Amino acid sequence: MAEATAAADLDPAAIAALKHVGLVGGLTETKVSCAALGDRLDASTQTASRRLQSLESAGYIERDVVGDGQWVRVTEAGEAALRAEYADYRRLFETDVDLVLRGVVTSGMGEGRHYITLSGYAEQFRSRLGYEPFPGTLNVDLSEESVRRRGELTGIDAVPIDAWEDDDRTYGAASCYGVTLVAGDERYEEVHAIVPDRTHHDDDQLELIAPERLRDALALDDGTEIEIRVAAAERADDTATTAVETEVA
Repeated sequence: MAEATAAADLDPAAIAALKHVGLVGGLTETKVSCAALGDRLDASTQTASRRLQSLESAGYIERDVVGDGQWVRVTEAGEAALRAEYADYRRLFETDVDLVLRGVVTSGMGEGRHYITLSGYAEQFRSRLGYEPFPGTLNVDLSEESVRRRGELTGIDAVPIDAWEDDDRTYGAASCYGVTLVAGDERYEEVHAIVPDRTHHDDDQLELIAPERLRDALALDDGTEIEIRVAAAERADDTATTAVETEVA
């Protein structure tokens, strides 16, 4: 839950350029001319060049400019952005679509315990998640494939945790995604993946919270392989509000 600088967001025009680069083979490496890209985007050569420069500055592509064009490759960050777009379209046209991530349990730095117990977060967890999390997080090292798919999280409804401040500092916002955690034949359903808006963790790490210590509840050790089934999450306080309104009506 520690904070750092957030990655730059892509605007729709840049996403369109990124998609076209990927479609012509840029998830590996491909040669791209600004004139051809401009034709695909119905834009000028200069505009296509600026969009490639913007994508490179944001870290979504790598490129090597040569005499008759440029070699371009979509980075892991760029692929994650494309996967997030893909997840949005799946939600639009498909039903009952969940995201399944896989990884292994690992030891964290102990920071999760500190942040989870801070009053500004703890009060929101109780009201919005409907439980008081165990004071600590379960840290997961995601598999290579799951790191690539992690970007799809942004297309799934999450419970927002707002930023707040005390006398000393400001604490950042986060999103809590509903999770069913599976380890072998055992499963635990009341779990949330907590993803800070700003974090120093790499994309290959994910933190999970639950009412109990998940290591004890599922007999997990470092290196245990687990499956994280992500689905849309709802706020517990929204449900309570709806119930009250129904009773009044």
